[in-house]
Amino acid sequence: MLGAEDVAGLLGVKESTIWRWCREGRLPAMKVGKHWRIRRKALEDFLREKERSTTLVGHLGSFLRVPDNVLAIAQNLDLLHRVDAAFFRVGEAQDGLLVKFYGGEDSPPEELIAQFERNGLAAGRLQREGRLLMRPEEDPVDGREDRLGRLIEEGVGEGRTVWASFDWVLRVDLETALEQQERLTEIVGERQLVVKTAALEEAIDQWSSSSLRRAQSSHSGTILAYESGLSLSRATPMPSS
Repeated sequence: MLGAEDVAGLLGVKESTIWRWCREGRLPAMKVGKHWRIRRKALEDFLREKERSTTLVGHLGSFLRVPDNVLAIAQNLDLLHRVDAAFFRVGEAQDGLLVKFYGGEDSPPEELIAQFERNGLAAGRLQREGRLLMRPEEDPVDGREDRLGRLIEEGVGEGRTVWASFDWVLRVDLETALEQQERLTEIVGERQLVVKTAALEEAIDQWSSSSLRRAQSSHSGTILAYESGLSLSRATPMPSS
């Protein structure tokens, strides 16, 4: 645990700035008597999220956590593939086991491997090394949590964090999607598991704004990838009164 004075000294800012960040909830902390106390990991997470990057991999590297369960919405298929590859590049850099569940789109695994390569992921090499697994899905809107659960139970990865990627490219019913994501969230829990579910915008364009907000709130974070820009956001549990 660090005091506000310690954190201010590390960051080169005034102690009053740290107090303000703590009061506003920007820097997770607890108040003991009249003094703020900050965990080292909370400070590291705070700094990682504030680091600036000019690459998609850099942005996701600062955003993603372990464990994590995020929803990505992409404007088009090219952006969806870029987010997919960047997600796995972050997992590779952290020595994770990468698992692509590919029933959510029509492309065969060979084409998906080629897409990864075009977007900077050495997918062929990683697959040969056993670091990238390509797992088919007969029904992408049913049983994802079972397939992921079996993978974890098998002990695949030898202690590595598992980075799992799912897609919704075809239209998906809201209730079906939310039930599926709730079950995936239960699997993530405290495990060394990072799950990304990416959806094409046109696959969910019939969802209302309130439905979309409900979907976002069921994930720990949301990635919006559009030609006009990238948006990353975190869901915050409703605090007690």
